Amino acid sequence: MSNQPTQNQHEAAYLSLMRGLRELDLRGPGVPSDLVLIGDHAFPLAMNSQGQVLMAASLYGSGRIVVLGHEAYLTAFPALVENALTWLRGDGSDNLSVGVHNNVRAVADNLSRSSFKAEVVGAFSKNLGVGVYVTDAYSVGAHVKDLVAFMKAGGGVLIAGQAWSWAGAHPKENTLLLFDGNKVSGVAGIYFSDHHGEVECLPVYPQIPSSWMAVVIGKDFEDDFDFLLQGISNFDLATASLSEVLVHGPLAFPIGTTKGGQTFLAGAYYGQGRVIVITHEGLFNWETLAPFWINAIHWLDEGRQGVVGIVPGFDQAREHFSKSGLKCESTDFREDLSVFVCSLYNDDQAGKIQEFVAEGGGLLIGGHAWHWEQTHPGQNPLTDFAGNKILNKMGLSVLGNVIWGGLHEAPEPSRAIKDTYHFRHLLNRFASHVAQGQELTQHEEECLKKLGSDCATYLHMEAQDCSSYAQVVSTITDLIKKSDIPQVCGSCPVKTPKDHLLLNVAAEVYKVCPDPDALLPHLIRHNPLLPVVYNYRIKINTKTGGGEEWISTGLYLSPGMKTYISLPEEIVNKGWQIQIGCQTDHLNHGELKRAPCVHVRLPVTSNMMQVWNLWGGLIYLVAPPNTRGEDLEVTVQMAVPAPYYKSGVTTAAEWSLLRTAPSPWAELEFDNIILTVPSEAVWNLDRPDELAAHWNDIMKGVADLAVIPHKFPRKERFVADVQISHGWMHAGYPVMIHETAADELVNVNNARTNGIWGPIHELGHNQQRCCWEFPPNTTECTCNLWALYVHEEVLGVSRTQAQGITKESRHKLAKDYVEGGRKLDSWTFFVALETYMQLQEKFGWDAFKKVFAAYHKMSDFPHDNKGKMNLYAETFSQIVKMNLAGFFKAWSWPIETATEEKLSNLPPWSDHPMTQFD
Repeated sequence: MSNQPTQNQHEAAYLSLMRGLRELDLRGPGVPSDLVLIGDHAFPLAMNSQGQVLMAASLYGSGRIVVLGHEAYLTAFPALVENALTWLRGDGSDNLSVGVHNNVRAVADNLSRSSFKAEVVGAFSKNLGVGVYVTDAYSVGAHVKDLVAFMKAGGGVLIAGQAWSWAGAHPKENTLLLFDGNKVSGVAGIYFSDHHGEVECLPVYPQIPSSWMAVVIGKDFEDDFDFLLQGISNFDLATASLSEVLVHGPLAFPIGTTKGGQTFLAGAYYGQGRVIVITHEGLFNWETLAPFWINAIHWLDEGRQGVVGIVPGFDQAREHFSKSGLKCESTDFREDLSVFVCSLYNDDQAGKIQEFVAEGGGLLIGGHAWHWEQTHPGQNPLTDFAGNKILNKMGLSVLGNVIWGGLHEAPEPSRAIKDTYHFRHLLNRFASHVAQGQELTQHEEECLKKLGSDCATYLHMEAQDCSSYAQVVSTITDLIKKSDIPQVCGSCPVKTPKDHLLLNVAAEVYKVCPDPDALLPHLIRHNPLLPVVYNYRIKINTKTGGGEEWISTGLYLSPGMKTYISLPEEIVNKGWQIQIGCQTDHLNHGELKRAPCVHVRLPVTSNMMQVWNLWGGLIYLVAPPNTRGEDLEVTVQMAVPAPYYKSGVTTAAEWSLLRTAPSPWAELEFDNIILTVPSEAVWNLDRPDELAAHWNDIMKGVADLAVIPHKFPRKERFVADVQISHGWMHAGYPVMIHETAADELVNVNNARTNGIWGPIHELGHNQQRCCWEFPPNTTECTCNLWALYVHEEVLGVSRTQAQGITKESRHKLAKDYVEGGRKLDSWTFFVALETYMQLQEKFGWDAFKKVFAAYHKMSDFPHDNKGKMNLYAETFSQIVKMNLAGFFKAWSWPIETATEEKLSNLPPWSDHPMTQFD
């Protein structure tokens, strides 16, 4: 990470509110309400040992509010009340007038010896002229709107009371929305709940109190499910492609989920209003979902019978919604609406929409983030996607992964919150499992892997200023410290859901927790100090093409080790990045031999950056596409030297010392390729110059067959990892291979005796071009042309030695294909390769080179396999001046009459190998 989390902006407010207080003895006759906190600005002042919040504060608009869980606290803690009044009147305000409701006039008496001027009133009035208003939670009644407006404009409100007795007298009423005090405090994200708070003598902590037990759901939502799901048995999403919703707020709840626990439809309370999100806006228009939308519109309207405003473009939706009996209008956002319906793709009005909901409006919002994530690489959907700038505060976030449609059962209302996966609930249960040994149910155990993934995702919100986020960070940090974090490696793999969870969240919480250094020993137990170099200078010359390029530094950071990097002004805020770690595959296996993600990337935003990575790793600069950099100098303050050899730069004498450098990773950089392998693979490498010559020959061979310049626009890379995302090896930048295959890359004798088919096969993948590829048939076939060519023409290794390709095996493949009915579906892998080998044996490699060269000059290609296969047959025929239509038809290629006519003037290849099967 490049920046430590900033101090929570509410900490200063907390210190001001609790100034001079050492303890709060709540063991009086009053039984308080447990307070539920949501949003970005609400934070606890007093929290008991069960994690219940009994006093809290928040901001709203330009104003502030302090909420006490019982009205007796207004007189029991006069010093706290004075601190509260000082904070509530706002920074720099000289208004010492305080309005005190008649029902709590004892507060005015206590203030007689203070500098505040208390005025006892029968009710709040907007003409009072006070800076702060003090009331109990039962006396706001008819003046709610004026009081909210007063707070929004900069006024301070001190409100106290409990809601459990009201809830007892109103058993079927919604306490969150209908209890008087909540109509004011709820707008600012603090609710009096119907739960009793346990009383005890509480110490006043030096920072905002937190507890894993505070991570709770604030409502059972049964009445909401009853209302929303009336007449609804399932959600038929057909073939729609939706995003997943992360439901993370205490007052947010999943409505529609897959069997795997992924949520696509969710609701939440926010302030005095409500919100529902569906992760594809097109579903508003679906008639099959209209019964649910009608329920949803009524739930959001809350009986006001108001106007439903629908953004232009949802004409079908307006027709469906009108069946609700409510007045529906096509309109942009207006504050006088009862319900606003819009998509997630515009955040121009985010603040106004949030205020609209907080003050009682309903929001129905739809959209997905998967397309946004695909088109915004490197950006964070939780913080950068427009819809989440509206929804995050409401306890909902739309993610970039896809949920495919289908038929999904609606939950049973009476069991919905118990049976449905809920991030906050399961985190609380897992915390109790770790802290107190409470047994998890089988369903909960099965959900732990998802919980780990969701925790990691949630932490990407990086909302350090939000108290609920800080609570989750504190909870996860506490979990990590109390758990036995698996020291994952090849010989100690991770298999259980619990260990998956711990491994997943470890790196993410390390990035965002306030004190990562204190957490490090809990995460990595064996972390020896390695020798370092200081103020190491690196010269950079680069010219990138259409892809980014990793620039090696030859340096390594140990796990958690921090260093400063000085960077030239020319690359600051220009798309450059610092990468720590060469292992860039994300893993999603049941058995893990390393953490799922062990590298970090940091945008270069300053010419001096502090960087680190929990897992350590080699240090790279990542140059963006189409960038030129000449004589750029980078200085790394402190790092561990790696065994790093660069052709034409590193001398034999330097290598004799460098090859035993302490980094666990080594890099060998040659003219057109860079090999990253575990260091032990190079300890016995006496002649890196010979290895360089060997790879230079191979890469020239790759270039020769592809008919491209010998100097690659970007050097290929190999990384040998303990575990990779898929396959034994896979292509890309870098090509990933298993560490057990690292010796193949550095052993010249073995390569020239037995071959190195796998690595060359992957380099062949990187040369494949869409215009002459016929996926999926040739995906694992034409890459082998490079394997054949390099082995036979460069390494002098026969195809039989390299891959066991014999005349007998080839004949059997062709014969079986013919006898199986020459079905093109079976024309794959080595069956398809046989077609190309027959061409090669007749016309030589030179024909292939001329064909590839011809494609370089073409610009307009068909996009379907049939069109591409006809173009290939025509191109190859013209190059070799022979009509190959009959040959390709014998392999069941869909050769069209028009292609045959184009080639009819060429002599046919009448004795091709497939004639033996006619």
